[in-house]
Amino acid sequence: MNALDGIRILDLSRVLAGPWCTQTLADLGADVVKVERRPSAGHPGGDDTRGWGPPFLRGRDGADTAEAAYYLGANRNKRSITCDIATPGGQALIRELAAKADVFVENYKVGDMARYGLDFDSLRQLNPRLVYCSITGFGQTGPYKERAGYDYAIQGMGGLMSVTGERDDLPAGGPQKVGVAVADLFTGLYATVAIQAALRHAERTGCGQHIDMALLDTQVAMLANLGANYLVRGRDEDKVPGRAGNAHINIVPYQVMEVAPDASGHAQHIILAVGNDSQFAKFCKVVGHPEWALDERFARNQNRVRHRATLVPLIEAAMKTRSKADWLAALEEAKVPGGPINNLAEVFADPQVRQRGMVHRWQHPLADAVDLVASPIKLSATPVRNDLPPPLLGEHTDSVLADWLGADAERLSELRQRAIV
Repeated sequence: MNALDGIRILDLSRVLAGPWCTQTLADLGADVVKVERRPSAGHPGGDDTRGWGPPFLRGRDGADTAEAAYYLGANRNKRSITCDIATPGGQALIRELAAKADVFVENYKVGDMARYGLDFDSLRQLNPRLVYCSITGFGQTGPYKERAGYDYAIQGMGGLMSVTGERDDLPAGGPQKVGVAVADLFTGLYATVAIQAALRHAERTGCGQHIDMALLDTQVAMLANLGANYLVRGRDEDKVPGRAGNAHINIVPYQVMEVAPDASGHAQHIILAVGNDSQFAKFCKVVGHPEWALDERFARNQNRVRHRATLVPLIEAAMKTRSKADWLAALEEAKVPGGPINNLAEVFADPQVRQRGMVHRWQHPLADAVDLVASPIKLSATPVRNDLPPPLLGEHTDSVLADWLGADAERLSELRQRAIV
């Protein structure tokens, strides 16, 4: 049994934020039906990310299939149907499915769903319990609501890139985006939480509601302590935080440290993440300078932050005296937080990652097996599902329409003849 068994989700979202949300809900047991564009002349159909490669899944013959790794990483445990929602027949079919759904998820531009008669106000007339989640770049209101929203632009507009990257006074300084689409991913996770809260409300009251999720809203919320720092200390242009490279604005020492080079003379680095004064005292003993923990300038974190420019060069000089392996072992023994900077090969070879089951092997219709990153959710009584690999385009059209609508072979044939599915 899964936590969301019996919950039906009609998913009209594409690319990442919406699919990331519905993938988590599918992992938890919901029946997620991914509605994708029907193939037509000049367009292959389906979620755009199916073609966002290479890399692509390799089939049994060793050749690339049409399934991009990007798509595979955000669509497990779902079923796929195709439907042309630009046609009256396609819109009628979606309304019929929505009447049977618990949740409707879409990430079309503001106003598009209303033009199709698939907006919240229209669908709740058919299904008062429906939880309807819209995911857009800027939300359903405000001066930017008509704009398309993309993660990269949102990272810039929402302040993240202003605090990410090497310091501007360094040769490599300047803004940097995060290596994965964090605004999309966080919006997907916030949407997951909101949908489950709205489902709880619908269970108690019989009334659904409209969830308005915006990437920009999420990115502003993700500023977390940096946003709070700015607002609490006053909205003064001189107090706007800048880029700190790999250092932490509020904690010292909490950054990347260069250590002794390897046998080939290549530079080596580790992360030092001293989170409190007790850990700093332990670190000082490990590094051979217990007197630092007794120095009034360094004993408390708030003073270490104020005297960062004095303390950090002392630590940097000491860290270069021992090897990466020596430091990692010494810090671990002393219970001082730190760690390596792993590449992806090292991540997936890590014994902790392997023991925690963070890679799952799927049987796929086009390949004997495909390894994908697993859900991080560990539930003792209702574990996540691992039964449906990311679906082929339209793979489940017949079974979904039969399950949800009782469609027989005659109706399925009619829908295909009319180019609706």
